[in-house]
Amino acid sequence: MEQLLRQRAESIWTAAIRSVLPDEAVRRALERFHPQGRVFLVAAGKAAWQMAHAALAVLGRVDGGIVITKYGHVRGPLPGVTCCEAGHPVPDDNSFAATQRALALVSGLRADDTVLFLLSGGGSALFEKPLLPAEELQAITQALLACGADIVEINTIRKRLSAVKGGRFALACAPAAVYSVVLSDILGDPLDMIASGPACPDSSTCAQAAAIAEKYRLALSPAAAALLRQETPKTLPNVTTKITGSVRELCRAAADACRAEGYEPVLLTDCLCCEAREAGSLLGSIARTHAGHGRKRAFIAGGETVVHLTGHGLGGRNQELALAAAPALAGLCGCCVFSVGSDGTDGPTDAAGGYTDGEALAALTAAGLDVPRALADNDAYHALQAVGGLIMTGPTGTNVNDVAVVLTE
Repeated sequence: MEQLLRQRAESIWTAAIRSVLPDEAVRRALERFHPQGRVFLVAAGKAAWQMAHAALAVLGRVDGGIVITKYGHVRGPLPGVTCCEAGHPVPDDNSFAATQRALALVSGLRADDTVLFLLSGGGSALFEKPLLPAEELQAITQALLACGADIVEINTIRKRLSAVKGGRFALACAPAAVYSVVLSDILGDPLDMIASGPACPDSSTCAQAAAIAEKYRLALSPAAAALLRQETPKTLPNVTTKITGSVRELCRAAADACRAEGYEPVLLTDCLCCEAREAGSLLGSIARTHAGHGRKRAFIAGGETVVHLTGHGLGGRNQELALAAAPALAGLCGCCVFSVGSDGTDGPTDAAGGYTDGEALAALTAAGLDVPRALADNDAYHALQAVGGLIMTGPTGTNVNDVAVVLTE
């Protein structure tokens, strides 16, 4: 790998992620939050701890609270708040137990109480009370993730199988008011789809859910099929929602970071939603087209790609994207492609994403590794690990989708 180029890339992704941490965004969202009675805090998602920490800095205290986040994402105790870690992207027993504690916290509240609900991506798995056996819900979730369904399709199914999604958590809080602060990880910021919309009326229909189940040939029990035919709440009482961040902000932050490193940024899209390996091949081709033209350019694409699981390897969508770019980059000097998840985790791995440059393919070949074979086995993690191409950030405290960048000189 080209060390200087790698260092520049690392400076860019580090600065971009730092710029979209939720602290300031949460503070802005709470500027007009002036509740009259008691305040109970419920935070769910990969950024839950960071959002709760920022909220407590503004409010000083709450009358009770719970944080439900991914394993390894709790950074310390929070006064008056119970912090729980649970499974993602498939819910586990700790997801169910922590959600039950949240429901107990908001049970029996008064009309002058307020639930401050801090929501971020990952909440669909972390915040869950299933309406069918847990094993079946987990199997359906795993099947949707494996077949390449996008997040809107997955959450359309999820919310019909849950006692807290599709607006049902807000109903559980009644008669208390719900003030929801949302960190968006879905393109276009559809409130009812972010973490499957626990405090938002559902815009999807039973017909859409049935079509998704048929499209991916989901194996459903009679009970699950019946749940898909039930409509979810379309109106909710006394809910206020503020969106605090999105992939658009991440792309802007990446552009600023590229400019600081001397690159002219070009935003390709903030709505990337294709196959990860197709995106990687395209971005590698963009690098080949623009390499050696005497200008330092950065081409930026934000969004969330998908992966079809065809093998049994280890990896994530950002790692697949980066690895798929390696053949197009081969032999180019001063050119690289990197893709990183803003939350610091990519798939079921400890990596945030992947990086490849013009030397990567030769290094992979020397290590006896074949890019098409690694992609077919969904084993981008071990391929990139062998050539120093993994991006490791640890949990970042935010979650606003992914950003992929092409650097050319």
